[in-house]
Amino acid sequence: MPATTNVAFSEALRVWLRIGLISFGGPAGQIALMHRLLVEERRWISESRFLHALNYCMLLPGPEAQQLATYVGWLLNGTRGGIAAGVLFVLPGWLLMLGISIVYVLYGDLHWVQGLLFGLQAATLAIVVDAVRRVGRKALGHRALYAIAAAAFVAIFLLRLPFPLIVLAAAVVGLLMHRRFPAIFGSGPPDADTGIDVVAPAPGWTLRVLLSGVLLWGAPLLLMALALGAQHVYTQQALFFSKMALVTFGGAYAVMAYMTQQAVERYGWLTPAEMVQGLALAETTPGPLILVLSYVGFLGAWRDPGALTPLTAGVLGSAISTWVSFVPCFLWIFLGAPHIERLRGHAQLNAALSAITAAVVGVILNLSIWFALHVLFAQVDQYTVAGLHWPLPRWASIDWAALLLSVAAAVALLQFRLRLLPTLAVCAVAGMLLKA
Repeated sequence: MPATTNVAFSEALRVWLRIGLISFGGPAGQIALMHRLLVEERRWISESRFLHALNYCMLLPGPEAQQLATYVGWLLNGTRGGIAAGVLFVLPGWLLMLGISIVYVLYGDLHWVQGLLFGLQAATLAIVVDAVRRVGRKALGHRALYAIAAAAFVAIFLLRLPFPLIVLAAAVVGLLMHRRFPAIFGSGPPDADTGIDVVAPAPGWTLRVLLSGVLLWGAPLLLMALALGAQHVYTQQALFFSKMALVTFGGAYAVMAYMTQQAVERYGWLTPAEMVQGLALAETTPGPLILVLSYVGFLGAWRDPGALTPLTAGVLGSAISTWVSFVPCFLWIFLGAPHIERLRGHAQLNAALSAITAAVVGVILNLSIWFALHVLFAQVDQYTVAGLHWPLPRWASIDWAALLLSVAAAVALLQFRLRLLPTLAVCAVAGMLLKA
């Protein structure tokens, strides 16, 4: 086992389940939630180690928040801890999306669900805004790092540059700056986490992980192709979402347009209106935004059930789509995390990762603004001026109920220090009443 800790596995399980149940707000809100519970409240992991893990996860394809949970779970309780953390981060959101999908095809009325999620979404806005402040204050220790964060924000928010390019540029800038101004990044050893000890992987560890991951990922696809044929809906979904798992750099937003086009126009799994509704629901349910794929998989299989009942086919389609999309996330972490951890303290690597951290602050700010605009306004227009893309809300479309709930949640959480779960519960009930 590459990582050991004195955090009890049973205690960690309870925390990961809690995170999975309340991980609203997209990647910004989810990272903020983990930072609050793991770094600030329980002090299971240090600030620098949390950011070190986040930097690595931001470089990977797939949902960075889920991979961060897997990484930290592995640090705390080894392989079983990583599996538990990653699964529990996804499982509640998948079950909720599956339930919503079933309700939709059976009854077609999702107003009460949308009201409940509306309240949770408004409350999460307070967590997201606070996350930018907290992470930025601790990660940006020099004016040069503030400049990198600002440049990353402009690059992704106004210029719409690809996220991998921004990360690569930040790493290069960090390496170049370290040669001239090493004091910016610090050169001392990283702070230690009490009870966490990472040792070198055993011989054959990487090969075993690679073979296990490929088998778990590829075996279902191969079996379906052989048994059902390449044109069967399950085979098509497994192949399509497997490819998606390899190209989702920078989170789900980077590939959402492509997924929508393929699922609606090429495969005909659902209508444009259903896709829009699925995206809206995925943005307000716990877990990664990319879980909208489970909704897509359900409707696609429900409409082409073959010898199965539509409901059974839909459940299987949702499960298959989710499985092939998230198995690679575990593979990337278990393959890379032991080696990334052993490089902590390397001066040049720390400089590159510190610059990436600064860029990530800018990216989180971008996600936060995007989230705030779509929570508080019904209409947001996109303008392009001199090559810069400006999302501007229509002020007449402001949702006063969302603004009121967001402010109330912010006051409750930040001013009166109320606990997170009661605050979210009150906002959820309020959302149902307001949307009734």
